[in-house]
Amino acid sequence: MKYLFYFFLIIINFKSFSQDRITGKLFSTRSEVIAQNGMVATSHPLASQVGVDVLKSGGNAIDAAIAANAAIGLMEPTGNGIGGDLFAIIWIEKDKKLYGLNASGRSPKNLPLSYFKENNISKIPAYGPLPVSVPGCVDGWFEMHDRFGKLTMKKILDPAIHYAENGFPVTELVAHYMKLSEKRFINYPNFKETYTIGGSTPVKGQIFKNKFLANTFRVIAKEGRKGFYEGPLAKTISEFIIEQGGFLSYDDLKNHKSDWIEPVSTNYRGFDVWELPPNGQGIAALQILNLLEKFDIKSMGFGSAEYIHHFVEAKKIAFADRAKYYADMDFNKIPVDYLISKEYADKRRSEISKTRAARSVKAGEIENGDTIYLTTADNEGNMVSLIQSNYRGMGSGMVPPKLGFMLQDRGELFSLDEEHFNAYAPGKRPFHTIIPAFITKDQKPFISFGLMGGAMQPQGHAQVVINLVDFKMNLQEAGDAPRIRHVADEQPTGGEMLDGGEVSLESGFEYKEIRKLM
Repeated sequence: MKYLFYFFLIIINFKSFSQDRITGKLFSTRSEVIAQNGMVATSHPLASQVGVDVLKSGGNAIDAAIAANAAIGLMEPTGNGIGGDLFAIIWIEKDKKLYGLNASGRSPKNLPLSYFKENNISKIPAYGPLPVSVPGCVDGWFEMHDRFGKLTMKKILDPAIHYAENGFPVTELVAHYMKLSEKRFINYPNFKETYTIGGSTPVKGQIFKNKFLANTFRVIAKEGRKGFYEGPLAKTISEFIIEQGGFLSYDDLKNHKSDWIEPVSTNYRGFDVWELPPNGQGIAALQILNLLEKFDIKSMGFGSAEYIHHFVEAKKIAFADRAKYYADMDFNKIPVDYLISKEYADKRRSEISKTRAARSVKAGEIENGDTIYLTTADNEGNMVSLIQSNYRGMGSGMVPPKLGFMLQDRGELFSLDEEHFNAYAPGKRPFHTIIPAFITKDQKPFISFGLMGGAMQPQGHAQVVINLVDFKMNLQEAGDAPRIRHVADEQPTGGEMLDGGEVSLESGFEYKEIRKLM
């Protein structure tokens, strides 16, 4: 939450000042950071420094992204790690082109939908062995590295190995979330020996080491992709999950493969906004932008009741489609081009009332989520927009012995309704909340961006674009601006919005505008 503190200082000439910024928006936390030879942005200062050091040592944006991701998986196990999945959008300057990578894992081949019915399970649980799908992160690293990397994987992973072996100070927020996870997972096998010091998770400022993870990174650096998905590591993972009552097999790991995919886009007032197609939710941001493009957002003004209302109503329409249609495209014929078309937006826009909030919104008729985000850029002009997650906080609670990481629980996001696009099936990718984004202007890279927070992500993407384009904010302001978040019951796992949902607003919106919405 952001608070504006007013300090009233009486000085000799009796002048007083009541703002803490000389330039820019009052809600902006700092000025923009500007660099000539490259940049790395993550949610952890040490991980950012790791990425910058890789750039300084001759690596490119791809190398820096992998190094930073490895480091942040160690330093923020509360949101990501090699037990989870990865998505990326990569700009390669020499090709003048964006590349999309879907490095999300699939469900176990030996787990049929009938298992859940036979065991009276109406929803896939959040924790334990059943929601565990193949962790795709490491394969994603090697796909990126093999195609675009410069340094050896050993050099890229050395910094993370160093910090895992020798330790690093735990930040306040990570300590807080590790303590919450301790309450949930302390009696799960191998959690205590992997994530605690003397039986408790580390407190702020305590030096934390993960020598198990250091050893796992060494194997990956030496043996490559096979070091994780085949051999002793894969055997340990699969045997542990099966022992715990799950179904993830050695063959599931061995046969896993990431996919290079084409990013999709819409043009919003001259800017091309790029997302990845489903099984993620990125196109919801494009749908929101298409719906809002015909409104005069600039004249409404940032933070106005009118703007908030129109944004939320557009979100409701996009998320009704998200709940019904977003799923693994290998199992469904999903008309992505139509859903993100201007034609479709024109048909749905009339559903947005200027004065009334919709209590229920149906999906359109089609014609034939804890996480980390990071971005890197190098002096060659390459850029990486990367997002990675274990899903719910630290993940499933399933910690394979002596490997140093927890497996994700992304399988919870399947629907058990066999008629649903996102219905569970063996070897299928679940609906995903994590989405990287990118903006180009006149076929040139403009911004690599993203954010964390489940269903907030496409809402946040759209708001960043609107802040930049309509409200003429700079990059820092566009990210710092207070955000709108709408939540409702409709989800790709089931449910329907019947009460209009709930709108949450970050501090920074004027109360007089909030009152107009009540």
